[in-house]
Amino acid sequence: MSGVLLGSILSAMSTGAGALPILFIQGSITHRFRDTLLAFTAGIMMAASLLSLIPESLATGGYIQLVIGVFLGVMTLTIMEKNIPHIDLSHTKSGIQFDEKALLIITAITLHNIPEGLSVGVSYASDAADTGNLIAFAIGLQNAPEGLLVALFLINQKIGKFTAFITATLTGTIEIITGLIGFYLTSYIGFLVPYGLAFAAGAMLFIVYKELIPESHGDGNERTSTYSFIVGLLFMVILLEIL
Repeated sequence: MSGVLLGSILSAMSTGAGALPILFIQGSITHRFRDTLLAFTAGIMMAASLLSLIPESLATGGYIQLVIGVFLGVMTLTIMEKNIPHIDLSHTKSGIQFDEKALLIITAITLHNIPEGLSVGVSYASDAADTGNLIAFAIGLQNAPEGLLVALFLINQKIGKFTAFITATLTGTIEIITGLIGFYLTSYIGFLVPYGLAFAAGAMLFIVYKELIPESHGDGNERTSTYSFIVGLLFMVILLEIL
């Protein structure tokens, strides 16, 4: 219980950690830096899905559970994407590409964090002790640039830096709740563990291929982003070997 709570808190608060530099940055953040960060995160999440979540799902269940779980993860993200306004924070000079009100954007970002929290929670329910920590780490890395981009958006909406920082931080707190929900569901209903792990893998792979990779390649930094993706993947492989 303490492990999943701590992991969920740390991954959720990574959103605030990512937004923290906004309090000190005077100028704008370059597209190259943001694209490099997004691609590095994509590599981390790809390795976590393929080398940790999917093998663990196979070990605790089988191919049927894996396929069903991955499919459910992908479909969940697909449904959410179709029903929640897409947030394109990293393209265009101002960092935004829409004119919806800030409240709608904050709500959308918060809802997007639900499957990420579930991913952390079900990972801690696995018999592999380190799986939860690794997935919490991967999700936390993904949350950091998201928090920075949300804070940048809010500042572009003429919101003060400190308010933008606090608001961006709070968008990640829902992951604590959903993390605990995912953990308890899979802990007390044991047969859900392989489905939950596969669900987390499917959700993460959807985010990588549909969101992170396209966004990191959208501003002419394809080569730099490709290198960063590979470095992120290798970094996670090394981390898996060490642990």
